[in-house]
This record gives sequence, structure tokens and C-alpha cells, in this order.
Amino acid sequence: MNRALKSAAVLALVLGATGCGSGLNVYDLPLPGGAPVGDNPIHLTASFTNVLDLVPQSAVKVDDVAVGKVSEIELASDGRSAIVGLTLDHTVDLPANSVARVRQASILGEKFVELAPPPDATPAGKLRDGAVLPLDTSSLTPEIEEVFGALSLLLNGGGVAQVQNISHQLNEALGGKESAARSLLSSLDTLTTGLDRQRGEITHALDSVNKLAGTLSAHREEITVTLNDLTPGIKVLDEQKQALTGMLDSLDGLTSVAVDTVNRSKDDLVADLKALAPLLHRLADAGDRLPKAMEMLFTFPFPDAALDAIRGDYLNTFVRKGS
Repeated sequence: MNRALKSAAVLALVLGATGCGSGLNVYDLPLPGGAPVGDNPIHLTASFTNVLDLVPQSAVKVDDVAVGKVSEIELASDGRSAIVGLTLDHTVDLPANSVARVRQASILGEKFVELAPPPDATPAGKLRDGAVLPLDTSSLTPEIEEVFGALSLLLNGGGVAQVQNISHQLNEALGGKESAARSLLSSLDTLTTGLDRQRGEITHALDSVNKLAGTLSAHREEITVTLNDLTPGIKVLDEQKQALTGMLDSLDGLTSVAVDTVNRSKDDLVADLKALAPLLHRLADAGDRLPKAMEMLFTFPFPDAALDAIRGDYLNTFVRKGS
């Protein structure tokens, strides 16, 4: 029997097995070239929001090396996610908090499931038989169709179509003002450089403000009590507002009267001061003689030196009778 006859026999056998009531599924048949899972594989379950066209018997890879296969795919009970069964070789060494991704082998290649340690967390534990990878640890890499669709949206109705308009508007806005714009940019550069040099002082000022805020927060109760106590005083001031306004108006009138009085009596005051000038000059000429003359004011008609020769507390006269 040649090769063609052997192929036809195998095909007939397969069709016969699937056509009878044995319930055998074509996905249960072993495929050539698949990853060996051994006699003691481990079974995992991973949840995905979308598995695209992933099918059973698709490869499961770790670091782009096939280590297992997709055993089954079914709809979750919530109707919005898919549950994917994975069969792996028991020698696969991955942490318990591993992540699962549906990836594409190439632009037109088949889909496969990639298992990897968590990129944003510390690996913990060991991935064992019966483990479940929840929905929040799974992801879907963008397909080439999605990338082309986003690129088409960008090119046709996105920002690229507005580049010419933006450039035109900038040219109109800066037309004839290039030097001013250049000066503005230079000033901004100087400002940022100065701020960078003063960042220590700025940081210190912010720290001081932070300390002040902390102090105010620590004395919040005292400040609240003070503000509450000020309320009656402010209320009284508000009630006496008209009286205070009237007093200030009266003071303003008094000031006007005083200024007018000073202006009217200015000539007389200047004349009086001029008349006092000779007397003040005479007092200045007297110098230290005036204080000495004041010494006899309380001992007149005797000087202070005569008090040492006078006996007693009063000025007395003693008469001695002769023999």
C-alpha cells in the first residue's frame, strides 16, 4: 500500500470515528509537532475577556518555547469572559502569581497563550496543578487588524490631518513676531534656570510653609476658640458702625478747625516767638550764673556758706552778758 492509500485509510478512519455516536472530537486527536506534556501533566485555568480566534490544541509558551497546549475553551457564567483550560508539562517552573496573555505568532500567524512571571510584582509561590489565573492577571496583545484600524483612524480623521492646519495657524500667529517669540523663549529659559538655581530656597520655603501649616493644625482648637470669641466683638463693632463713623467724621471736622486755627494764628504765633527771642538770648548769656543765683533763693539774705556758722535749725541770735 502506497502513501496515498495510507492517507486515505487514516482519513476514512477519522471520519468514521467522528461520524459514529462515540462522541470523539477532532480536537481530542493528537497533532504532530505539538509540545510534549508527558504522562503527568498539570492542568491550569485562565480567564480572558476575549480570546479572539484561539482554538483548542493551540500552543502554550513560556519565553517563546512551547510547554503545553490549550485543552478547552468555554464561556464563563457571567457571559462576558472566556475560561481557557491549559495543559502543561509538569516540569514548567513558574510562580503562582504568573500572568497569561493571548498573543499572535506573527502578522498572519496563529494565536497562542503565553505564560510569564508578573512584570509589576514580586514572584511568589509556585504554579501547581489546578491553579486558576484570574481575569485581572490576563491580557490581550493588540492584533495587526487593530493596529491598522487605529492607524487608519489617525491618518484619515485624526491629528495627522490637522498638522497642516496647525502649522498654518502657527505661521499666522507668529508672522512678524519671530523676534518676540524668540525673546519669550529666552526669557522662559532664564526663568527656569533661575528657578532651578533657587530650588534649595524654594524647597526650604515650602518646608517652612509645611511647618507653619503643621503648627496651625496643632493649635486648631485654640484658633477656633479665638475666632469664636471674636465673633461677639465683631458683632458689637458692626452695631456701633454708625457711631464710629460719626466719631471719625467729627474728628475730621475737628482736624479741619485745628488746621484753620493754626493757619489764622500763624502770624501772631511767629510774632510772639520773635518777641521772646531777646529774653531767651539773655537767659543763654547768663549761662551758669543763673543756677548760682538760685542758690540764695531759699537762704536769703545769707549765702549757703553762712549756714555752717549758724548754730541750730533756725537763724538765732545769742547775747552774752558781760561781767
